Amino acid sequence: MSFGFPWGLLALGALVPLVAAYFLRRKQKPVVVSALFLWRTPRPRAEAGPRFERFTREASLLLEALAVVAAALFLADVRLGEDARTRHLVLVVDGSLSLSARGADGRSVLEKVRAEAARRVEEEKATSVTVLASGTVPRVLAGPEAEPSRALAALESFRALGADHDVAPTLLWAQELAGPGRRVHFFTDAPPAEGVAVPAAVRWTALGAPRDNVALVSAWRRDEGSTATVTLRVARFGTGPEETEVRVRARPGPGAKEGTERRERVRLPEEGAATLRFTFENAGDVEVALPADALPEDGEARLPPAPERRVRVALAEGLDAQARSTLERFLAVSPGVEQGPGEGALVVGPRGSDARVTVGAGGAVRTFVGPFFAEKGHPLLDDVQLGGVRWAAGAEAPPGRALMTAGTVVLLSESEGQVHLNVDLARSNVQRTTAWPVLLGNLLREVRRSQEGFPRRQLSLGETLAVVTRPGSRYTLEGPEGTRPLFGAGALSLPPPAVPGRYTLERDGEPVDAVEVLPLDARESDLRGRGEGDRPAQAAGDDEDGGAAPGRARWPLLVLLAALLVDFHITRRTEAK
Repeated sequence: MSFGFPWGLLALGALVPLVAAYFLRRKQKPVVVSALFLWRTPRPRAEAGPRFERFTREASLLLEALAVVAAALFLADVRLGEDARTRHLVLVVDGSLSLSARGADGRSVLEKVRAEAARRVEEEKATSVTVLASGTVPRVLAGPEAEPSRALAALESFRALGADHDVAPTLLWAQELAGPGRRVHFFTDAPPAEGVAVPAAVRWTALGAPRDNVALVSAWRRDEGSTATVTLRVARFGTGPEETEVRVRARPGPGAKEGTERRERVRLPEEGAATLRFTFENAGDVEVALPADALPEDGEARLPPAPERRVRVALAEGLDAQARSTLERFLAVSPGVEQGPGEGALVVGPRGSDARVTVGAGGAVRTFVGPFFAEKGHPLLDDVQLGGVRWAAGAEAPPGRALMTAGTVVLLSESEGQVHLNVDLARSNVQRTTAWPVLLGNLLREVRRSQEGFPRRQLSLGETLAVVTRPGSRYTLEGPEGTRPLFGAGALSLPPPAVPGRYTLERDGEPVDAVEVLPLDARESDLRGRGEGDRPAQAAGDDEDGGAAPGRARWPLLVLLAALLVDFHITRRTEAK
């Protein structure tokens, strides 16, 4: 049961004088008669003075009380069961980073959204509220159909830090939650762009304002030994300052007693971005900061140590002298490579062995100078240029899928995690061209990518989170939004994280690796196209009164009328006796 107008229950106060009238008897003037048989209905004489005494018309009193209650229920707009008056309000908040931008009054767009959302809930007299946050992966902040106070409390704790995204999937989801013909309220910081299809049931409210902004558009760190190199790109959006100060602070790392702080003024071009590079020794986390402006979040970044993953390579017995010598020379100058057997080592062996990489030619050897045919897009063949290469290969094709061929002869193939090089290095010149180090470098890169953990240690907003797990272990991902389990083994591609921060990969409860998601997105940092506007819903269907059931319930009036008719019948019958 619910009441659309609870003040109508005040009509129940009419029960007090009604009951009092049945108990209270007024003073009557004595009348002397010769006999009682002349009276059609004898009644005892009321004693002088007002007093309470037992009433004699119980049925009439109950019927009149029922009529008063029915009238009060009608005035209070009572609803029962499925007819109960419910107002379900669906709110969608843009989760983009730009909603954290401050206006000239110092208030963020998100603060204005919270105030407007509370006003809408009060205006619509909502009894239940669902709040969604748009993003690359839409989220439910409150509900479905939560109490208004809980929904607004969830909105108060929400922070808009997401990447630029398409809001259409979230709005379609909101329409399904609202129901056919019901309105959806969408809050953002810019009117819909020309040509953008907005669902007819969506009320689009923009509360932003155009602002100038200076932002970090990318930040990258690479560690080689004890040296950390930090590369930054700073851009200006609008007619803001022509130069700015960049502050970079390196916290002390292993072997360092104190940190290092550097400040540098950089001139900002009208288009594009200025690039800066800093180097630090024995640095821990590196913190980057720009002067606070309209969007402070995109002027801060924390870069954890990002050493290149080391790869252990072992050369198996049976390799011919030319192949062993060539491989040893390459491995000696390759950064991040350790030679020798060990756990997880990449084993390079002769043709026909169970090594992960085999090198050798089988059968009659022929020399090819082209044309060479390679599988486009395969990571092992990135930037491998075969011009001027003389490749000697055996007539016996290696097993697996062919990646590179010359005529009918397979030069490079892969099968079940193995890579086979059909080459006789003693009769080839490929090891003396750029194709050889590039090919082996691609191979080492793929080995690094297949190692447990995150292939990349720094990501910007909206980038897919890649992670590699081992079979037979239980993994979880811990981040700013809590902990969630990971399912599957091997190379996994997870949806982009919803908020920036540090995400830690744990195996059986122990941390394995970490990645930092930076609050950087050039499209969100450009605030020049933001503004205000309110586009009403084009079709609201049966939701014109905000989701309430139309009209008042009629059954209390029927009860009122029936009670009065029955009371009239009983009263007439009693007087007729």
